[in-house]
Formats: sequence, structure tokens, C-alpha cells
Amino acid sequence: MSTQLPADLSTDTVREISSQRDEPEWLLQTRLDALKSLESLDLPDVIKTPGRRWTDLESLDFEKLVDPLNQSDKTARVTAEGVKVLPFADAVDMHPDVVESAFGSTVALDENYLTALSAALFTTGTVVYVPEGVDAEDVKVRAEMNSRSLFSHTLVISEPSSSVTILESIEPGSESVDADSRYFSNLVEIAAGENSYVQYGSLQTLDDNTYSYSLKRADVSTYGTVNWIEGNLGSRLTRSDVESELNGDSSESQIVGAFFGHEDQHFDVNARVWHKAEHTTADLVTRGVLDDEARSVYEGVQDVGRDAWSTSSYQRENTLMLSDESEADASPKLIIHNHDTEASHSATVGQVDQEDLFYMISRAIQPGMARDMLVKGFFVPVLEEIAVDEFRDDLEELIAARLK
Repeated sequence: MSTQLPADLSTDTVREISSQRDEPEWLLQTRLDALKSLESLDLPDVIKTPGRRWTDLESLDFEKLVDPLNQSDKTARVTAEGVKVLPFADAVDMHPDVVESAFGSTVALDENYLTALSAALFTTGTVVYVPEGVDAEDVKVRAEMNSRSLFSHTLVISEPSSSVTILESIEPGSESVDADSRYFSNLVEIAAGENSYVQYGSLQTLDDNTYSYSLKRADVSTYGTVNWIEGNLGSRLTRSDVESELNGDSSESQIVGAFFGHEDQHFDVNARVWHKAEHTTADLVTRGVLDDEARSVYEGVQDVGRDAWSTSSYQRENTLMLSDESEADASPKLIIHNHDTEASHSATVGQVDQEDLFYMISRAIQPGMARDMLVKGFFVPVLEEIAVDEFRDDLEELIAARLK
């Protein structure tokens, strides 16, 4: 593997990060194990077509991107009644057993090079703990990135018969950073207890000199539901993986995604669900728009296990290209291991319908306005799936601003 470790990344560096946070021995050892595993790990898989790798992760210069001892963020957390929303360091102090049990239980920290790098170096993050029987909304985590590199880790633990809606965002900070390029990493683990409901919305609007990687995964128990909302408009290169493991009977998950790229942005967005129990349901809906020389690649996976009887699984992805220079590829996949399954998948890539555009112009609508109206209309099927008004409003505003 050609990935090069930062020169100052060593056991001493990891020990210093851990010492500054007065972490327990188990967490320090977890960091050191992740650091050691970097020597043998590969970067995440990317979609390949004949003669082409659509996302070039190998060219990322971690020597230049990562500054492990100078990470800085400004994060505001808003909690709701009955829910504990804590900075990761505080949660380790106050609820060490809960954090130790959940940390790395959903996302294997040595899953790939980027997860291990994040586990070794993370300095910020949030733990959301929802006790049994609590119903909560309006949990918010709004972060600003104020350094060359930033590694974050989020844990969500929902106990049986609880519910919570969480909105997370990451944006460039107001503090100036002397760096030509930056790197942001975010790992999110959700452990959804029996009959619990978790809705997790994430919005990324980092500036165009940032490379971002996120892996969000849920473990969904019996009668549990985890719904994801993923919005990506920022960063130069975005690698986003949103995944659900339906491990309990009658568990459910929905993954709703939207992206809008312009200039030379690159989006590698992926939605995956594993059906591992009976009577499970999943719905994957993604829409993206590309302008200028922007590029995107999408992989959607519905994996129905041998014991996942009476499964319902649906997937649809659509990409709209606004210029001849933009590029898109999509790879929806159905992997079915039993016959008692109802499933479908589809993906389309195309340009603005010229007949629709001509019709609107013939009705005295200016060409630019007509195109913008068609783009906004294109996103409607995704926006209609977003049950959180605040998230939907934010996304609509960002889409409108991008069109301007």
C-alpha cells in the first residue's frame, strides 16, 4: 500500500493525545492497537470500472494532511430532557463502562486504514445516551473545524423502548488555518436497543480544500428502527459510508441521501444494509446533482442473509448532471440468499430534460430560472422523505444557495 504515515505519528504521539485527556488504560491501549494495525491495513475499497478507479484515495498525502497534536474544533451540543449528550472525554469519565462496551462494537476500529487512523488519533466526539422509555427530539451537535486535521468519534446508545432524533453538522470554522489542504474524519456508531427508534441526520458543508471521510453504522435490535439522513455539499473529496445491520427480527432502516457538487468536487457516497433477521425492512433513497467538472460514484448494497425470511428491501439512486463535463457512475447491488424476499433496486444518471426545459422557457420563464426550478424539483422526492423539518429546511437553503 502506498499510503504514507505522517512523520510525527508514533506511539509517543498517541500516548500524548491520550494523556492530555486523562484517558483510562483501556482506551489508550485501544488507540495503540489501532496505530499498530495501520502497518497492515488497506484503504477502503472503491468502485472500479474497466481501466478506472473512480475514487483515488491512494493519492491522499497524509504526511501533509494530518497534524495529530494540533487538532481544534468548536462544538455546540444541545440536549433534550432525559437524554445525556456529552463530549466524548466527559462521557469516558462519567460513564466509563457504557463507553467501553459501545466503543468499537459497531464499527471495527481496524476495518480499514482510515478507521484505524481515526481511532488512534480522535480528539473530539459525542456520546448520546438515551435511557429506557425516554422519547426525545432536538438533540443537536454542531461542530466547526479549526485545524488542519480533525478526527471525531460519536457513540449513540438507545436503550429499549426509547426514541431520539439527532442532528449533526460539520462546517469550516471561523479561525484561519495555515494549510493548503485539510482532512476530516468522523466515525459514528449507533447501538439501537429493542423497540427503540433513532433518527440521525448529518450535514457536511466543509470548504473546498478539505478531504473528508465518514463511516456511520448502526446495529439495530428486534423491533428497532434507525433512519439516516445524509447531506453532503462541502469538501473537495467526500467519502461517505452509511450502513445499517438489521440484526433483530422486525427491525427497520431507511437511508436518505442528497449531494450537490460543483467545480471539481468529488463525491464517493455509499449506502448499505445487511438483513440478518426475519421480517426486516429497508429503504435506500439517494439523489445527487453535479455541475461544472464535479464527479460522483455511488454504491448501494442490499444484502439479504440466509436466515432473513420475509424481507422487504428497496433502493433507488438518481443523479442529475448539469454540464457536459460532469461525470457520474452508480453501482446498485442486490445480494439475496433466500427466496422469501421482496426487493428492488434502480439507478439512473442523466441530464436536465430538454423538453421540460423548452416547455418552461416557452412559458416566459428565463432559462436559468427554469433550470433551477427543475433542479429543486429533482430533489423533492428526497426532501419529502426527510421527516425533520429543520434538516429539510437547512438542506433546501443550501441547495438554493448552490444554484446561485
